[in-house]
Amino acid sequence: MSTSHSHRFDLEAYVAGEAGTADQRDVEQHLTTCAECREEVESLREMQEFLGALPPEALLDGPPDDADLLLQRTLRQVRAESAGARGRGRILAASAAVVVAAAALGAGVLVGKSGGGEPGTAVAAPPVSAPATVAPGTRFVTAESASGAHLTVGVTPAVGWIRLNASVTGVPAGEKCRLVVVGKDGSREIAGNWLVSDKAAVDGVNLDGSALVDPGNVASVVVENTDGHQFVSASL
Repeated sequence: MSTSHSHRFDLEAYVAGEAGTADQRDVEQHLTTCAECREEVESLREMQEFLGALPPEALLDGPPDDADLLLQRTLRQVRAESAGARGRGRILAASAAVVVAAAALGAGVLVGKSGGGEPGTAVAAPPVSAPATVAPGTRFVTAESASGAHLTVGVTPAVGWIRLNASVTGVPAGEKCRLVVVGKDGSREIAGNWLVSDKAAVDGVNLDGSALVDPGNVASVVVENTDGHQFVSASL
């Protein structure tokens, strides 16, 4: 939100339902004429939904006793981002942290507490039916490399960042992989990490992620290992 608005409205309090009656009325009246603040409110509501979906483990004072080191770091990051989220940039960072934690804690695909197989490895996700509705603006791209690696990814724009839902197959077992968003300006943002198990090498993996990249700046989504070897790249 621009500085001309910041002294007049607390949109975070409005979205959280903590604004007084008069303030709420003023904000709602302002939103009818200000597209910038409407986008801000939409972004704040998306983050509120993510926080509401966060697994209980992320709210504990400490990580679960059996959590691996990466999961512990993820939980610490989420707590820090969520507790310190003030202003648009920090709010978006908290949203990204929540997405990563939710995937690590729930899906067992990102490196962390896996849902099966060897600890700390990605496991093959069960087939997922296409959603009944697709978020507005979502773009789906697919690519296959000469080596047989295949990537299908849906990219959903938000205000100043993007959400990704990816399916990756054809990557050898044992590879430490990352999903990277490459910007048109050459920037690189990691949206997810995983270690390919024997089962995942055969069945593939599904993962959700996010990246603090402006939707209009996205050039491609890449699957590579930690040494920088690229398995497959899908251009948008």
